[in-house]
Amino acid sequence: MSDRESERDVVVVGVDGSPSSREALEWAMRQAETTGAKVVAVQAWLAPTDYATGGLLIPEEQWVAEASGSLNAIVSQVAAARPQVPIEQRVVKGHPVTVLVDQARGADLLVVGSRGRGGFAGALLGSVSHHVLHRAPCPVAVVRGKADGRKRTP
Repeated sequence: MSDRESERDVVVVGVDGSPSSREALEWAMRQAETTGAKVVAVQAWLAPTDYATGGLLIPEEQWVAEASGSLNAIVSQVAAARPQVPIEQRVVKGHPVTVLVDQARGADLLVVGSRGRGGFAGALLGSVSHHVLHRAPCPVAVVRGKADGRKRTP
C-alpha cells in the first residue's frame, strides 16, 4: 500500500489557539463528517532562543507540554459536537508553514484559518494561509473567521 492510500480520506487542519483556527477546526470537522474522513489537527511550535547563548529560554519539554495542552483543550471542545468523526492530534516543532505543508503530504485537504490581516500589516508579517496556498501538496481551504474584525455583507 502506498503512502497516499494509507492517508486517504484525511483532512489536516492547522490549530494555533486563535479564534480563526478554532473556526477552521470546526469547518474541518464538518467536512470530515460529510465525507467520512479523519481529521488530523496539527499545532506547530517554535521556542524562542537566547541569542547571546544560543540556548532555549524555556525547556523544550515545557513548550511541547503547553502546545499539547492547548491543542487538546480546543480539540476536546470542538470534537464534542461531532464525536463520530475520528480525530488525531499532532504537535510538531517547526515553522507553521513548513509543518503544515509536511503534514499535508498525502492528505485530501488542508484547512487553515485566516486572521484577516491585509494591507500593510499582512505584507510585513506574511501570512501562513498565503504561504500554505502556494506550497501545499493538496487542495487548501482557508476559513475566514467570523471574529476577524471585518464587516460582513449579507
